[in-house]
Amino acid sequence: MRTFPSLTLACTVIAVCSSMQVAAEPVNEVILASEVKWEQLNPARGDKSPKAGTLWGDRKSAVPTGFLVKFVDGFSSPPHIHNITYRAVVISGGIHNDDPTASAMWMPAGSFWTQPKGEVHITAAKGSTNVALVEIDKGPYLVLPTEKAFDSGERPINVDASNIVWVDPPGMPAAYNGPKVAYLWGNRQEGESNGTFLRLPAGFVGIIESDGSTFRAVVIKGQPRYQVSETEVKALEPGSYFSSKGTSTHQVSSNVGEESVIYIRTNGKYDVTPN
Repeated sequence: MRTFPSLTLACTVIAVCSSMQVAAEPVNEVILASEVKWEQLNPARGDKSPKAGTLWGDRKSAVPTGFLVKFVDGFSSPPHIHNITYRAVVISGGIHNDDPTASAMWMPAGSFWTQPKGEVHITAAKGSTNVALVEIDKGPYLVLPTEKAFDSGERPINVDASNIVWVDPPGMPAAYNGPKVAYLWGNRQEGESNGTFLRLPAGFVGIIESDGSTFRAVVIKGQPRYQVSETEVKALEPGSYFSSKGTSTHQVSSNVGEESVIYIRTNGKYDVTPN
């Protein structure tokens, strides 16, 4: 076994620590919708199972997770429950999520819903392409039979895209054709985990500055362009994802003639500044 002088060992430790500090700097990630890897959401149902594609986290573990779910046209689940509460946003197609006896309410792209843990419900889909974003604060995400139903005290929320309330971002002057936000859950003002929609008007060019330790964004509508580096720009189709750790800046733009809607989950605040 080789041994090293203490001075050499100390230098090695310093070098390792320095590299660890570099790795701890804010990290940005971009995942295109075309790069998402799909698998069965509920393998027990075989080919009848919807497909799931993870964007962050791991739905099988006790960590916050966001994943896309893809349903075939005409899909309808049997009545079931989940062990955890989830939030969801329709990205394409029409989704119905409610009590098994409820009349169908087809939520279009840009709609938001929550499903409380323990509550019996069904999920159905209608359209040539049906995709939703699902996020949980802590896994694992399980599908359980109705016999295990329980009342958590939570109640479901179903908000059609036409009922989303848009307001001017904090600190920005009111503008008819400026960026808008919609508050969905959490307390943004207190720096807690929260979820919002950000709508960027057609032709928008600017930056999103985040002060949270985590920032996660999923494109819901449009095809915004994301500045990855000085020489690289990526077009983000619905279902694409970008994120960062720590204080960060994201350069984004909307195509001329097409607005963009982005779902943002963070544990702090963010500011939107047009160029």
